[in-house]
This record gives sequence, structure tokens and C-alpha cells, in this order.
Amino acid sequence: QVQLVESGGGLVQAGGSLRLSCAASGRTFSRVHMAWFRQAPGKDREFVAAIRWTGSDTYYAESVKGRFTISRDNAKMYLQMISLKPEDTAVYYCAAGGPFVPTTIRGVEYWGQGTQVTVSS
Repeated sequence: QVQLVESGGGLVQAGGSLRLSCAASGRTFSRVHMAWFRQAPGKDREFVAAIRWTGSDTYYAESVKGRFTISRDNAKMYLQMISLKPEDTAVYYCAAGGPFVPTTIRGVEYWGQGTQVTVSS
């Protein structure tokens, strides 16, 4: 079992920045692939970014490439978001899965409870 808790969401103006964190506990965090997904009101949950357990490979949705950066250390995963747009408004979910890096919902074994990110225009 892996327990995931997100933090760092909030309200920001367009063009601003936020940093999300995901604290993990339970199963050996260092060996688990991690990802961020998001869900906007009335829309399906979508992939945002993922990182291999080694930290050696990262993956991004086209819509966030160049603006979002995923990273991790021994205890947490992060999502640095810059140049935020109103269309980035969503609940952001921390996710964990394996044996493949979870870039789809089907690949996710564990979900956090989500943190709201709101970008005003």
C-alpha cells in the first residue's frame, strides 16, 4: 500500500507559478513510479506528468511541456508549474503505479485525494 497526500494548491493569477508536493508513505516510495493527473470541472481526468522511480526519465502532456517540471527526492514528488493559464485550473492528483510508468489512468494503482489549483485571468 502507498498513501499519497498532496499539498501546495491555491489561487494564482495567469502567468504565475505554483509548486505542488506529494508526500508518500507505506510501500518503499523510492521504488514506485509517480505521476500527476488533473481533472477540470465537467472533464475527464487527464495525464499531466510522470517520473520513473529512478528519476532518470520524465514524461509530460503536450499541453504542459516547457511550463511544468516534475521531480522527486527520497520522500516527496513535486510539480513546479510556471506560466500558468486559466485552462490549467483543475484538481491535481498525485498518483503512483507500476511496473510501468503511469501515463494513463489504467496504469495508476494509488491516488491521492487531490489539491485544487485555480488560475484566474
